[in-house]
Amino acid sequence: MENLKKDFSHIKGWGIDADPQNDPTYPMKPHRTDAEQSGYNWERPSLQPVDVEILHSIERPNVSAVFGTATPPSGLSGMIRRFAFKYSENSYLHWLPLILADRVNVVEGVIDDFKNGHVPNIFAEKGYKAEWKHDKIGLITKFAVAAAVVAGVVILLSDKNEDDDDYDQLDAYNDLDRYDAYDS
Repeated sequence: MENLKKDFSHIKGWGIDADPQNDPTYPMKPHRTDAEQSGYNWERPSLQPVDVEILHSIERPNVSAVFGTATPPSGLSGMIRRFAFKYSENSYLHWLPLILADRVNVVEGVIDDFKNGHVPNIFAEKGYKAEWKHDKIGLITKFAVAAAVVAGVVILLSDKNEDDDDYDQLDAYNDLDRYDAYDS
């Protein structure tokens, strides 16, 4: 196979930095060296004080300069988050538990609302009024799928109970066989 030099001159801006006399960073870099590649060359500002538990990636040596403290990890969702942050960000064991922790946190919030005497308006909080106004078919489909899933679970659970009755009848039948053996 022949190694031909490809011509990219038809691409606007291609090779703009090839000529050192036509350096696009000229106003910013004429007196600089490549020392900025060696790391911090400035005094790092003071960090936000850490007064609550902050979970951060194991890839980072320290916490970021600014972080949220409004909802520190707590309860079951906090335990799940602590587990997730033991793993690298490129692992499913990091991201999937975090998604699960978000869902658990929603349930914890509803329980906390009930505990504090507030009945949550889940219909309004989930935006069903707006969805009904702008996407009625989608909302109806969502409710129909949820109803089908609940009906399926109820049917599966009720079938188990009927199967148990069959076993009870079979045991009664076996008991009759035992009595027949004594008759003969």
